Amino acid sequence: MKYYMPTRVFSEKNCIEKHSAELAALGSHALIITGKSSSKLNSSLDDVISALKKHSVKYTVFDSVEENPSVETVMDARSTGLECGADFVIGIGGGSPLDAAKAAALMIKNREKPWDFLYTTIPAEALPLAAVPTTCGTGSEVTGVAVLTRHDMKTKVSAKHKIFPDIALIDGKYLLNAPRKIIVNTAIDALAHLVESAINTTADIYSDMSVFSGLSCWKKCRPYIDGTEVLTVGGAQLLMDTAALAGISIAQTGTTIPHSLSYMLTYSAGIPHGAAVGAFQGKYLKYAEKERRNAVLSAAGFTDTDEMGEFIAALAPVSCDRELLEHSAESVLKNKAKLALCPYEVTPAVMADLISD
Repeated sequence: MKYYMPTRVFSEKNCIEKHSAELAALGSHALIITGKSSSKLNSSLDDVISALKKHSVKYTVFDSVEENPSVETVMDARSTGLECGADFVIGIGGGSPLDAAKAAALMIKNREKPWDFLYTTIPAEALPLAAVPTTCGTGSEVTGVAVLTRHDMKTKVSAKHKIFPDIALIDGKYLLNAPRKIIVNTAIDALAHLVESAINTTADIYSDMSVFSGLSCWKKCRPYIDGTEVLTVGGAQLLMDTAALAGISIAQTGTTIPHSLSYMLTYSAGIPHGAAVGAFQGKYLKYAEKERRNAVLSAAGFTDTDEMGEFIAALAPVSCDRELLEHSAESVLKNKAKLALCPYEVTPAVMADLISD
């Protein structure tokens, strides 16, 4: 068994203000990496800037991160960081800015390396890094993974380096005004992380701590996810904590077949990541060992895998060209590393069922 989670997590209301000293202690000039608008609208960017000013820490904002950030964007962020003399990085937003921030922190530290250094296994350090999540899905604030778009491959590929944030500052208030579509898609992504961590050859009693705690929290959040209850301050914090628990889970186990199937759907069909990965969860869980499958279903509040699949499909429907699905499935069947994480044999027949309507 193994367990590694080096990120120091702070989770509470007004988290950035309360822990501004810990944030400022990371360096003297921050490169803030974020998207074009959401961090401005939800006040997270203002809160980070106020915290830095309080401690007289310089900052430069890079706000050009797109959804599913590309390697090219990471290299643009590196150029900005080198030009301003940044000695630490702060990522603000959903998984896209946080993943871009991780990759940029690595590439700024290794300033002479070309972009493909991201995909080498050469040991390397990154700049100190803080993560401020504003969505409730990716858990990127507590993982070492940075998933980036590779236009040369027409898909998304994780960087080989593990880049964990030094600190994560989690505050549910940033979720309160998020569009409902964002909440739904990212909450489904969190469920996917929990399911794929549970049904995984590397799962053990340590990863199960966060998996089943996360599933229990996810179950409590279902009224906010399906829209039967209005999102409250407490509900928003619980959604964010659920995402972090799911992130801690995949930091131990890695993701499996559904995530691999989803990447081409996102790249080629523009399907949001949460919806794309959620489309395969019910079928993926169906083939798991019965006792394990039922434990996951019970913890998440579902009676069977059909109910889970229908719940996800109703909230985040996916329409995809059959040829693209088959191309993705063919690619995954060749991915021995991902297949090795699945605890049952993924035969061509099983794969055909996973991608069936």
